[in-house]
Amino acid sequence: MTAEAQSRPVLTARQLRLLMFGLMTGMLLAALDQTIVGTALPTIVGQLGGINHYSWVVTAYLLASTASTPLYGKMADLYGRRPVFLFSIGTFLLGSLLAGLSQNMTQLILTRGVQGLGAGGLMTLAFTIISDVVSPRERGRYQGLFGAVFGLSSVAGPLVGGYFAETNWRWIFYINVPLAILAIVVCYHVMRLVPFQRREHTIDWIGAGLLVAGVSCLLLALSWGGTSYAWRSGVIIGLFAAGAVLAALFLLQESRVAEPILPLRLFRGATFALANAAGFVLGLVMFGSIIFIPLYLQIVKGSSPTRSGLLMLPMMAGIIVTSILTGQAMSRIGRYKWCPVAGTVVLVAGMLLFTRLAVDTSLWLAFGYMVVIGVGLGLCMQSLILAVQNGVALRDLGAATSSATFFRSLGGSFGVAILGAVLSSQLTGQLADRLPGAIAQLPPDQRAAVAARGGTNISINEPSTILALPGPVRAAVQAAFVDSLHLVFLTAGLVAIVAVLVTLALPNEKLRGAGPQGATGGADPLGGKAPAPGGKPLTKESKDEAAADMQAKSQTML
Repeated sequence: MTAEAQSRPVLTARQLRLLMFGLMTGMLLAALDQTIVGTALPTIVGQLGGINHYSWVVTAYLLASTASTPLYGKMADLYGRRPVFLFSIGTFLLGSLLAGLSQNMTQLILTRGVQGLGAGGLMTLAFTIISDVVSPRERGRYQGLFGAVFGLSSVAGPLVGGYFAETNWRWIFYINVPLAILAIVVCYHVMRLVPFQRREHTIDWIGAGLLVAGVSCLLLALSWGGTSYAWRSGVIIGLFAAGAVLAALFLLQESRVAEPILPLRLFRGATFALANAAGFVLGLVMFGSIIFIPLYLQIVKGSSPTRSGLLMLPMMAGIIVTSILTGQAMSRIGRYKWCPVAGTVVLVAGMLLFTRLAVDTSLWLAFGYMVVIGVGLGLCMQSLILAVQNGVALRDLGAATSSATFFRSLGGSFGVAILGAVLSSQLTGQLADRLPGAIAQLPPDQRAAVAARGGTNISINEPSTILALPGPVRAAVQAAFVDSLHLVFLTAGLVAIVAVLVTLALPNEKLRGAGPQGATGGADPLGGKAPAPGGKPLTKESKDEAAADMQAKSQTML
């Protein structure tokens, strides 16, 4: 038995299920919030006012969650998983409660930042904690279930958000409170059996500050570029330059300190470096292209925001089923390389299929394209995180897992900005070519009505306005939008080829730990000596006491 296997605490099947329930509930909070708020946001802004600050409701959450993700990983390595994870859930709970009580847009933006600060740790720490108690060989079976959480939130979010938008929008935040309390209660008790020995350390506050400031500059530049400011404006160029300088200072600082926030030595490992690079490209392709599919369903097919969320179900089904099956396959095979390779190849095929979309494409054919993309993402998402975790020592699991989440989120931010710019540029030319002729076909009264609405200055961010346009103008806008999407998905497909090449370069390493029928790692009965991750063994008395207490609480909670 390896030293790593000996240092991993052993939980019973009941305790492991209860731990998974708590972690998945915590992940659901963060995943659900991203989809539920987007659906209800127009209603919220309409009631609170402040349309000029509309984008900041999303930007504040994105900034706080992305910038804090690497910090959570390092803090969990230094102080232990339980206090940091409970702090993350508690912060998210507080932010949700305050967001529901907001009386104006300023309060809502600030409280969304608090929510994002908590959300930054929910996802990355869930992957880290399960890696503490399950060997890499068996971990895929459990992490595959986390993919199901994302699928569930993608379907439930628009439905719940649409319902509360029509009744009381404040409940889109209040609904997080009972879920957060449940996750806190479960994780507080179960994670007592995940021991941790605190080691001597010094916190790199300078590095943390440089990281947060640098990431904030980059995200603000990507969020504002092409919308609030022109890409060539002094503000955007200045933000990119500041982000680059701060990133260079951060790397210099990390190379000098004893306890870096993101240990640079980890990048010397080929698996760690390549898996994070693939995660960045995957995030760019995934977030940068998929956000346009609901717009297609709303602008071209006339679906409401709520119904367009439901129509994404085929893609989510592909992600959920494939994530679970991929996790089980990796556990049985004992290797991970060919899962992300196959996933990126399927993802390229899915992106190229979407270049065949037309205004009159049937929904069933579009569903087929969605399934292909869902299968590709399901093969990649968990396997890349598992590759990162398998390539580092236990003491670096928190920092390594948070880096995987961080680079994927950062790639998503770049993808939204880059592919959004591609769509905007292409759409401007398409509308300029098509709209004058379409408007000229209208009777004088309808022509005047279209001119009063802005004439050729039509925004795709308002699908209901587009659907209310006269027939020839609406058809011209829909055709221009679909033709512009072709270039977006073609660009995403070409970028995804880079992910194929990166994953092909991944070492074909064996997953550490025994297989599903092995004796190490996983839900074996509690017994024998299970040393803590710091190397100090648990005493029989302390373990027996904790186990007895956990069994009693498990009966009540279940």
